[in-house]
Amino acid sequence: MKKIRTLLVTFNNAIPAYQISAFRGAVIEKVGHENILFHNHLGEDKYVYAYPLIQYKHVHNQPAIFCVDSGVEEIHHLFEQRNWTIQLLGQKTDLKVDRLDMKTTTLNIWDRSFSYTIYRWQALNESNYRKYQALDSMTEKISMLESILVGNILSFAKGVEWQLEKPIELTISDIQYERLNKMKDIKVAALNLSFRCNVFLPDYLGLGKGVSKGFGVVKQIRSKQEFNS
Repeated sequence: MKKIRTLLVTFNNAIPAYQISAFRGAVIEKVGHENILFHNHLGEDKYVYAYPLIQYKHVHNQPAIFCVDSGVEEIHHLFEQRNWTIQLLGQKTDLKVDRLDMKTTTLNIWDRSFSYTIYRWQALNESNYRKYQALDSMTEKISMLESILVGNILSFAKGVEWQLEKPIELTISDIQYERLNKMKDIKVAALNLSFRCNVFLPDYLGLGKGVSKGFGVVKQIRSKQEFNS
């Protein structure tokens, strides 16, 4: 069991989803490349292969930054700036905070399962996608995706130094959308789907490839009973 903090900073600037990568680049330039958690780079063509603790999102047509665990402390590098004017695609844009949403989540393997959606989950690279397409049945395809999604949750757990006491139990209940995206000249399959899992995951957490650029966003599906409790 481990408690972590998350912080969702939503800005009052309407931008389309495809500009989130540019927004990320503009924020990195603003805070400085020496602040590694904002970009997970050590230098030219050198990466920090760890779960991103600062992630850039598209929330209700607005840009947002989602901070996880120690990423919550690092956001001060943006907040302490004397002005919040960024260069977004060559244009000056004044950032204005619309909302700050801080939460504490207890990470645990529970005796019950929780329902989630995951949006634009980049589960499969070009090679794995061919293997996925070659599988004979939908049951086999779902089993493959479930294994990958469990692996993504384990990567998140490792990134926040959470030691799991029991196995993760996960079931994909529905696949709503599937398409191939191009990421760094590699085709990656992106999916929208619903799943159930015995791990409680914070809303807006990213799983899979490209989470720092708004892919693989998780949201809990709450029943009326869960909402009231």
